[in-house]
Amino acid sequence: MAYSFIGTTVMAIVLSGCTWGGSGNNGASAGPSGGNSGNPQTTITPSASPTPTPEADPIKRQMQQMSLDDKIGQLVLVGLEGKAAGKEALEMIAKFRVGGFILFKDNIASAEQTQKLLNALKAANADAKAAAPLWLSVDQEGGRVNRLPESFAAFPTNRAIGTIGQPAYAADIGKRLGEAVSAIGFNMNYAPVLDVDSNPKNPVIGDRSFGPGTDTVSKLGIAEMQGIRSTGVVPVVKHFPGHGDTAVDSHRALPVVNKSLDELKKLELVPFQRAIAEKADAVMVAHILLPKLDETYPASLSKAVITDLLRGELGFDGVVITDDMTMGAVLQNYSIGEAAVHAVQAGTDIVLVAHDYDKETAVLGALKKSVEEGKLSMSRINESVYRILKLKQAFKLADTPVERIDVEGINRNIRETLQKHTPKK
Repeated sequence: MAYSFIGTTVMAIVLSGCTWGGSGNNGASAGPSGGNSGNPQTTITPSASPTPTPEADPIKRQMQQMSLDDKIGQLVLVGLEGKAAGKEALEMIAKFRVGGFILFKDNIASAEQTQKLLNALKAANADAKAAAPLWLSVDQEGGRVNRLPESFAAFPTNRAIGTIGQPAYAADIGKRLGEAVSAIGFNMNYAPVLDVDSNPKNPVIGDRSFGPGTDTVSKLGIAEMQGIRSTGVVPVVKHFPGHGDTAVDSHRALPVVNKSLDELKKLELVPFQRAIAEKADAVMVAHILLPKLDETYPASLSKAVITDLLRGELGFDGVVITDDMTMGAVLQNYSIGEAAVHAVQAGTDIVLVAHDYDKETAVLGALKKSVEEGKLSMSRINESVYRILKLKQAFKLADTPVERIDVEGINRNIRETLQKHTPKK
């Protein structure tokens, strides 16, 4: 395969403190603990670390070998039609160099079929001498947001977990979620949901939330995040800055939340801030307009939300992913190419285009054209590519095929977890 990740060197130089399946491999850069070691009366003033040169930084060295198409491709994650790796999906890999795929229920018939599909995408990526292994992602929250084949045991809703309120239960569910999706071949899961369910009229969150309280959502969401991470699957917390107090489904139209930053800090932002403190690896940003933060652009396209708030004020330096750009909240207000450019200008790393080959190619074309015309700088592109490659390396992504799926063993673990934590009737 063309993409050698120079594993040990990268982990030593770039990803200090990041372990495969360990408790922390956040995009946030490792730094001093803030405590004193040694003689408490001795003051140590550390010298500033020099900015790594390409020769000293394996990721930058790798990026020097990447074409513009390679880099643009890493910024886009796409869906596909059908239950096999068809012509368009293979073209996304060979021609457009995309960084990954998302699968939905329509793509999944059985464990064996899904395994074959994901293995085919991996093989095509290796054959194309891609710059990096693929993200193979899925929305597997549990409850009504379930993408697993029918042969897998059902997962409870987040609300059911919240009713019990035990972080150990949420952590075990996270482990079972990670085990189930990774057994088929996925390496990224859009979970947990960190939205606080504060609006009874909300048509889209409801029992997908752990509950109406910030403490419940924070402690259970973080526990589930850590459980997923422990299996080697990247957990993507969502939907920043909070989709709980909306009365409109962003799949259909653009929700508006008329809250000030101070109000958001007291409710919606609390679980995200705590997850970032616990080394969240990736954050999905919602298509929600917050006029008191940005009158013009929804959160997913807003520099005020992504760069100023999420990265600046909350200190997140991991990977930022948009919610699906084919949702009504975007398409009713922008051309999809225009929206993708705004998202990356605002600080997004990965643009998610979950449906429609023409829309996917429109996004890829618009991003490339914007670079060529100077609307997007190469430094902005390189910043995101670096974060993406860093996270792929931290989780040791590889395009190696999955050979065997033990559905029976996975189901046994799921049922044992449910029996352990839920009250006996």
